[in-house]
Amino acid sequence: MLVGVFKLIQPACFISRMDEEAGCAISAVMMRGNSMHYPEPISKLIDSFMKLPGIGPKTASRLAFFVLDMKEDVVLDFAKALVNAKRNLTYCSVCGHITDQDPCYICEDQRRDRSLVCVVQDSKDVIAMEKMREYNGLYHVLHGSISPMEGIGPEDINIPGLLKRLQDETVQEVILATNPNIEGEATAMYISRLLKPSGIRVTRIAHGLPVGGDLEYADEVTLSKAIEGRREI
Repeated sequence: MLVGVFKLIQPACFISRMDEEAGCAISAVMMRGNSMHYPEPISKLIDSFMKLPGIGPKTASRLAFFVLDMKEDVVLDFAKALVNAKRNLTYCSVCGHITDQDPCYICEDQRRDRSLVCVVQDSKDVIAMEKMREYNGLYHVLHGSISPMEGIGPEDINIPGLLKRLQDETVQEVILATNPNIEGEATAMYISRLLKPSGIRVTRIAHGLPVGGDLEYADEVTLSKAIEGRREI
């Protein structure tokens, strides 16, 4: 069924991607024309901001001039924070969560219920779940979802790491908490079928979460109800 849905939406998505790429190309050309009026340091700063997701030429320009108006010590602290995060953060070798120690503090915590593993798409989802303060198991971060239209297959996300972890006999249940959209559902279905022969209980969080939404934006009560209402798949 999901394959059919993927095929159905593929032409529309392809057109959407073409429009988006064309828009980005036009914006880039316009930006290059405008940047000729700026000193080189400002142009480079604007170009750097445009590398961030969702930041277009106008927003990048506003951010660049905002930074120029900041006090020098604040700018230096900001730059140090960026470099420090990039140099000192890594991914946990066990669960894949972003961390400044390896294994991460969640995997190291012996008070956690090691019979439960909650599978999420991104580290931001782990943080959202932790804010709920009701889930006491472990996590596994996939760093993405299966998306044939974007050329992302099961081997491109952290599924092999999950299979390796599940060789540990202490794991009794895997909770699939991927986002409630087409890619998230496809990923959950794939993992569910993969784990069926193992005998491990596989559940899916309830759809108290809005279809098409992202886990990180859900409030604590919604997440709590979703965990309580999880179902076996």
